[in-house]
Amino acid sequence: MQADTLVEQEETVDAEAPAAPVQQEVAPVAQAEQPVEAEAKPVKRPKSTAKKTRTVELTLTVTGTADGEWQADLVHGTKRVVQGLAISAAAVSRAAKELHDDIAGGIDEVIETARAQHRTRMEELEAELAKVKAALAELSD
Repeated sequence: MQADTLVEQEETVDAEAPAAPVQQEVAPVAQAEQPVEAEAKPVKRPKSTAKKTRTVELTLTVTGTADGEWQADLVHGTKRVVQGLAISAAAVSRAAKELHDDIAGGIDEVIETARAQHRTRMEELEAELAKVKAALAELSD
């Protein structure tokens, strides 16, 4: 009967013994191993397949005078590509309208001022021409 009693006692001990302590011992070991692996192998990003955008720096400077003469300078980075290229007022006006209405408004004001000055000068010259024609007519009589 003692054997039965020992078997019964072992079964009782096994039934009373919790399984959790065994799991607790395993879990900390697994957690301790993970950070070591993470430190040994740094995480690498996959290479991007997107195309890189390349920017180009171009500086276009358009200058005009009160007489209505326009010129352009073009610089690519630090290299001057074009310097002092003569441009018509009409071409400047068209280009400004293509870019933006605010730009076109500012440039059109400058062009209109130049037109007014040229009209005034033309009227002065026409008046002077009329005087010269009248003087020539008096000499011809």
